[in-house]
Amino acid sequence: MLMSNRNRLAKLHYMANNYRMLAAGDHVICAASGQRIELEDLRYWSVARQEPYASAEAAAQAMLDK
Repeated sequence: MLMSNRNRLAKLHYMANNYRMLAAGDHVICAASGQRIELEDLRYWSVARQEPYASAEAAAQAMLDK
C-alpha cells in the first residue's frame, strides 16, 4: 500500500540554511500564528527554537514574545 504525504504534518529538523525531514508530510504549522505552511512555501524558521514561521513578521514577533 502506498502512503501519500498529502495533508500530513511534516516533522522537520531546522538547520541554518535548510531543514531535514524527520517524518514525511506536505506542511508544517506556524509557531506564532497557527497558520498552515506548505513545505514549498516555508522560508522562515528558528534553528535555536526549532520552530517554523509563516512570515518574517511572525518570526520577528515570536522573537519579541519569548
